[in-house]
Amino acid sequence: MNGQRPSSLESHIEAILMVAEDPVPSSVLAEVCEVSQAEVDRALQELSARYEAENRGFVLRNIAGGWRYYSHPAESAYVEAFIASNQDAKLSAAALETLAIIAYKQPITRAQLAAIRGVNCDAVVRNLVVRGLVEEVGRDRGPGKAVLYGTSTRFLEQMGISSLKELPPISQFAPGSGEAERIEEALRSRRATSGDDNAESQQPPDAAASESGE
Repeated sequence: MNGQRPSSLESHIEAILMVAEDPVPSSVLAEVCEVSQAEVDRALQELSARYEAENRGFVLRNIAGGWRYYSHPAESAYVEAFIASNQDAKLSAAALETLAIIAYKQPITRAQLAAIRGVNCDAVVRNLVVRGLVEEVGRDRGPGKAVLYGTSTRFLEQMGISSLKELPPISQFAPGSGEAERIEEALRSRRATSGDDNAESQQPPDAAASESGE
């Protein structure tokens, strides 16, 4: 794979792990970088040792069968202070929506969240994790063993409840039967109108000319 500048296996690995949400197995890194797993394992060990020797603020660890970057334990006090400094900032509408879905559908994966919201939720989930409102609660049993997310104790504290059972029934937020029917009717009308417009726009020129001639 050609980049914009000369690069090495180590730089490939760094770039991949920088954007990875979950620990990445060395076998996957080897496949993506098109080298042997032994070469990747050696590069990972060298990177990990180099970071430690250079007293970097992060470490590279093999956790849960894969490699991932983590903040250095020695910097925990500063990381906690940073997180605390951002606790008072208001959540965005997207974050509130995502948090609500997690609260009522947990445990849930990022892919399931994206399917419900219709957009990628990775950045929003990271923000909620940083704020301490959401946390990893396990692994999905399906292929890939995706991380499962759920709400945290801090979420309960912020909501002023002691258990998720105290959350209001989700049914009370749903529209009544009459309102639901009106929404569905409006959607059907919009789809029908859109279909007519598309059919007209796709009509052959000679057909359009014939109609205008009539």
